[in-house]
Amino acid sequence: MIEERAKKIKLLILDVDGVLTDGRIVYDNFGDELKFFNVNDGLGVYLLRKAGIKTVIITAKKTRAVLKRAKDMRVAAVYSNHYKLKVYEKVLKKFKVKNEEVCFMGDDLLDLPLIKRAGFAVAPPNAMKSAKNSAHYITQRHGGKGAVRELTEIILKSQGLWEKAISAYTK
Repeated sequence: MIEERAKKIKLLILDVDGVLTDGRIVYDNFGDELKFFNVNDGLGVYLLRKAGIKTVIITAKKTRAVLKRAKDMRVAAVYSNHYKLKVYEKVLKKFKVKNEEVCFMGDDLLDLPLIKRAGFAVAPPNAMKSAKNSAHYITQRHGGKGAVRELTEIILKSQGLWEKAISAYTK
């Protein structure tokens, strides 16, 4: 069932805190917000892009750290809004995809409307119970600890794109 959902995916949408990070927010002595990202997740998003599957970030709080990481990962777009459903509907139109062609990974209450609509809804094990209960799949890896990479491998392997995506690294 998970593979069938993953086969249809044309767009990956990610939350940030608790998904691309472990959910902690750290402030330095200057009041700047620090977030800790996992390099494996970044490579997973890059491999998706190489395979023609775009990634979008929808976060309640856009920070310089998120924008920098999104640029490094070459995501297609970053949106910030507490009302994620409005943004989600815009993203579907912009990228010309249907709900069943979207994979969304989220972890908290703000993510529930998207989790309930996405064709392949995913939550990390550190997600709130409501998010996990509504998701189609719960990753083995935690948010900020490779959960996104695990998901990207599922999508690529389900679509038969894994070997091609990693071919530059396996020669």
